[in-house]
Amino acid sequence: MKPISLISNTAEKSVVLSVVVPYFNEIDVLPEFHSRLTKVLDSIEDESEIVYVNDGSTDGSKELVESLPVSSSKVVSISLSRNFGKESAMSAGLEHCNGLAVILIDADLQDPPELIPSMIKEWRKGYDVVNMQRIKREGESWFKRKSAAMFYRLLNFLSKSDIPENVGDFRLLSRQVIDHINEMPERNRYMKGMFVWPGFKQTTIIFKRYARHSGQTKWNYFKLIGLAMDGITSFSISPLRIATVLGSLIAASAFVYGMAIVFKTLVFGVQTHGYASMMAVELALGGVQLLSIGLLGEYIGRIFIETKRRPLYIVQSINERSNVTNVQSTVMEKRA
Repeated sequence: MKPISLISNTAEKSVVLSVVVPYFNEIDVLPEFHSRLTKVLDSIEDESEIVYVNDGSTDGSKELVESLPVSSSKVVSISLSRNFGKESAMSAGLEHCNGLAVILIDADLQDPPELIPSMIKEWRKGYDVVNMQRIKREGESWFKRKSAAMFYRLLNFLSKSDIPENVGDFRLLSRQVIDHINEMPERNRYMKGMFVWPGFKQTTIIFKRYARHSGQTKWNYFKLIGLAMDGITSFSISPLRIATVLGSLIAASAFVYGMAIVFKTLVFGVQTHGYASMMAVELALGGVQLLSIGLLGEYIGRIFIETKRRPLYIVQSINERSNVTNVQSTVMEKRA
């Protein structure tokens, strides 16, 4: 079931820029973020809206957002019924925004809102996607930077989509691209890949990414590994083909080696020794088999999730505020 918009058709036509802000327990940084964002939006002539998506926060962030001051931009606060994850929260924001251009940005101020005018300038030149590439990543360890770079190279090697390296969720998308993304039916969502998949005319702006303004990151290494697996399995079946090729090579090697042993035994009467070496080979083969089964299980698990067709998210309430109106609606809305 498609969500029912609570925004009038007049508002839809008038909104040029939508800024979608998914957040989870960001009460420490939201006031400063909102202040900087509204200052930027007040400086541009286009009609704009800010769409905050509360992904099940428990620290009072929702109440804070609904009390933030309203300036020239309308503020829409969408609260999900629980924590569905950032990918689902972004999907909810994209479903409910009305702008001709949409900018996704995190609330932690690692991505500076002051770059929004530059993004709009590129969009007005005719670009449908404005990627924001991080030339420097402050506040991140050497291991995290290197592992992220390796992941992007591996993903682009395995998949057919050219996902730009060091480009996060911070980017501008045109309404045409947003409409195509909203039509994508998959439940296992890797948004960075989905943003690239529709194609269209793209450009890139290089910027310096800062450390978090305050608070702690919600992404530990286990979650990042899970996100990496989602990215690879959502956009490529190459790992399955690699497992097939690897299994074929091992089977062929084992057959040749076995024939060589039989030949030596029959011709020269040489007995094969080496219990330790045989155990090492068997354990190695067992490890490869288990790895292949686990990889196959990842794909089967995603098929299982897709077949259940559960909604990506459930909206509990929507609160809209502007200088003219203040409308609040409590709903149980599903995105099918």
